[in-house]
Amino acid sequence: MTRWESYLVSAAKVINSYKGDLPLHHFLKAFFKQHPQMGSRDRRWISQLVYHYFRLGWWHMDLDISERLLLGTFLCEQQSNDLLEQLRPEWNQHIAATPQEKLEISRAGSLTASQLFPFIDELSQGIDADAFAWSYLRQPHFFLRVRNNKQEQIVSALQKNGIPYELLENRTTLALPNGTKIEDILKDKSWYEVQDASSQQTGLLFKPAKGQSWWDCCAASGGKSILLRDQQPGVQLLVSDVRRSILENLQQRFTAAGIKNYEARVADLTNPAFPGTMGRVKFDGIILDAPCSGSGTWGRTPENLRFFKKEEIDKFHDLQKRIATNVIPFVKPGGVFIYITCSVFRKENEAVVEYITANSSLEVEEGGVIPGYGNGADTMYAVRFRNKE
Repeated sequence: MTRWESYLVSAAKVINSYKGDLPLHHFLKAFFKQHPQMGSRDRRWISQLVYHYFRLGWWHMDLDISERLLLGTFLCEQQSNDLLEQLRPEWNQHIAATPQEKLEISRAGSLTASQLFPFIDELSQGIDADAFAWSYLRQPHFFLRVRNNKQEQIVSALQKNGIPYELLENRTTLALPNGTKIEDILKDKSWYEVQDASSQQTGLLFKPAKGQSWWDCCAASGGKSILLRDQQPGVQLLVSDVRRSILENLQQRFTAAGIKNYEARVADLTNPAFPGTMGRVKFDGIILDAPCSGSGTWGRTPENLRFFKKEEIDKFHDLQKRIATNVIPFVKPGGVFIYITCSVFRKENEAVVEYITANSSLEVEEGGVIPGYGNGADTMYAVRFRNKE
């Protein structure tokens, strides 16, 4: 058995044993720990094969796993591939062809958007279903957000290390190759934040003013809060999350970013009794980066195409409504409320916005879908409300 054939066998073992009960990268880490004889090159090839397999969604599930692994590699890669050169050299000759041309070359038959993404009928309005689904054949980029006007220093360091990059039109977003070990290149973490391009774009809705009080109520690792503070350092900031461990990670990230003078609080926003714990406080702005399916980020975690259940959308919809109901009363009259998801599903996006406007004094000012599938980014949804009281 050749090395390339052994990679197919190992990848098939992963696929047959993976049940979707934890993120694929965690499962792979445990798998490789059980096989210490595999070197870094082996792990990289096997991981790549497995991810290519899941990028094909529900298409051709009847195929032998090894054949589907090869098809996934052919459709997802754009540069000459050593594995294909050994096992399917006639395919490797056409590695730069379009997906449609590759389907003809491989004689694999037709491939539709609904086969790649089996939840097409649940998409938000404004999402190009075909473009979104076909984007699953490409891993999204690795993005940085430049901080403290360090564009020249960062670009110089990338050029010195031979790292290809694209500086987006806004001059603060950098797209880099996946796998870039940026911490080895840029030692000063105050120069940048690792943040998806679409996530960065949600900040266009914030528009904070000096001296205002803002609450990032589902702060998680704090990326939106850092974005807010970078726009307006004079904002008074409260961050909260239901998980104390997450807030501890946030505090470490804030320290690295130089974010000081903020309040952090553990809070279960789904508890009906929660509003009574807040007193009479009101905020000029509240950011609700809501817990969601994460479907707009599945280009990074394509295993979800196989294991996500449609009924989970309704569960997230109900969760989002409960949280919004509990936090909206703390928006000052004339204040703003920012609703964000990294979901592409209408029930998590427009349907929640409709619920908010029907059950509060908030009205939509701007926002909607942030499509990332055209520039190798996540697809998100963000709306800015104003309290009309």
